[in-house]
Amino acid sequence: MGVTCLWIPPACKAFGGQGSTGYDTYDLYDLGEFDQKGLGVPTKYGTKAELQRLVASAADCGLDVLFDIVVNHKAGADYTEPAKGVRVEEYDRLREITGNLEEIEVWTGFDYPGRKDQYSSFKWNKSHFSGVDYDEISKSRAIWRLEGKEWARDADDDRGNYDYLMFANIDHSNPEVRSELFRWISWLGRQLPLGGIRFDATKHISKAFQRDFVAHIRREAGPGWLVISEYWHLDAGFMARLIEQFDHQMMLFDIPLVHKFRDLSEAPEADVDLRGVFDGSLGRLKPDHSVQEGQTSQTLIQPWFIPLAYALILLHADVGTPCVFYGDLYGSFGPLGSRAAGTLELPPHCALVAKMVLVRRYWAYGPQSTYFDDPRCVGFTRHGKEYPPSSRRSRGRGRRPGSGGGGGGSGLAVVLSAATGASAHHRDHHQDGGRVTKKMYVGVQHAGERWTDILLREPRQSKCEDEKRGEEKEEEEEEVKGGERGEVVLIDDQGWGTFSAGPRSVAVWVDVAAEARDVVDGFEL
Repeated sequence: MGVTCLWIPPACKAFGGQGSTGYDTYDLYDLGEFDQKGLGVPTKYGTKAELQRLVASAADCGLDVLFDIVVNHKAGADYTEPAKGVRVEEYDRLREITGNLEEIEVWTGFDYPGRKDQYSSFKWNKSHFSGVDYDEISKSRAIWRLEGKEWARDADDDRGNYDYLMFANIDHSNPEVRSELFRWISWLGRQLPLGGIRFDATKHISKAFQRDFVAHIRREAGPGWLVISEYWHLDAGFMARLIEQFDHQMMLFDIPLVHKFRDLSEAPEADVDLRGVFDGSLGRLKPDHSVQEGQTSQTLIQPWFIPLAYALILLHADVGTPCVFYGDLYGSFGPLGSRAAGTLELPPHCALVAKMVLVRRYWAYGPQSTYFDDPRCVGFTRHGKEYPPSSRRSRGRGRRPGSGGGGGGSGLAVVLSAATGASAHHRDHHQDGGRVTKKMYVGVQHAGERWTDILLREPRQSKCEDEKRGEEKEEEEEEVKGGERGEVVLIDDQGWGTFSAGPRSVAVWVDVAAEARDVVDGFEL
């Protein structure tokens, strides 16, 4: 399809057992191998043997696997310890509520009796943590900074200091902790032939530790491991500076862009302005290639906008490495809303997203022309790879679909519409009844080609053929969005075409004779 990496959830044993997504990590060395704390052997995702088979199968398919690591906190301790701590404010962790140390009993003892020292004999205790959120004596919840500890000064300054997030907060300044976490990541690389990691909750972790940790990974695994940092921040300038701080050794999710998608999807039509969709995004600042686009379902983007968001992160030239959410392709299991547990529901946009992944693979190449000239209708083209001069003469008006000549990376045209029904006009852009057209340049090398919308399920070949289909088929096709259904755009002698999209939709136009067009047209999930 064009996918190169699989990002899997945390696969270590979690406190919530088989009902946990894995972010409440209990034992980093248990990948679904030991029966601990009555949680059973498997994690939510299976056993260690199954995980190893997954990674091996992915490698056979040419896919790297990114392991989601959680080294900010630990949960589900085996025993409590008496301690002293000072209570701090929830929204200002630098402000002490009373300033007095309190006698508390904390869940900070981890000795892993079920694993019996296999792989590691390290035992965690209160000296390895800087804060907790529960006192067993009073049965109360709050945030306590433990006696003799300080929050990491180079953690994010949100909430005064955002070192503490949840559970027992790991003290990354402790030499024993540093050594153990370095040993663990080396062990993980020996257990699984990974392609990299997704580093969870990095705004809550010392930046100095992160630099040292990634440097250790580079020494152990070499430069090939991909390291993606989940640093949730809306200031792209700050994030670009952060990439510089890490010497471009870590990629960041483009959080500002994903939030822009959400805001556009929720705004009233009169307030939508697609022209500034990339303004304030990390990709716009171009910090080398150290940008990973966030998956669209992460911030509750409205369904109508999801195909538009994917068109932008998959097909536009000026963004980073796109990340496609599994649920946007293959659906997600309940419980969700009114759906019961174990029920699977495919999203309405799954086929569109899958085709756009394929379009990226085959045709999203070459120079780009952009037409971000109207608030509710924007477009862009990719001109494709250059053809040898000798082949251009044969690419004229007389060539019919299927006659050959379409090269790999042959380019595309994308029209995105946020309009619902109002009529408007713009230079090189017409909108009527919610359907929009936009005149765009695709390159003189495409003169004479016939382009159609690749996102259509069954594009119509002619008006006569359509009339034979009957009213039932007509009503069914009315639901298909993405360009004038069945319209063929003829590229003129100067390399221009006029492309369309339906209301609140995206259309992706490609030469009917492009290499692999039959593969994409016939693709089914």
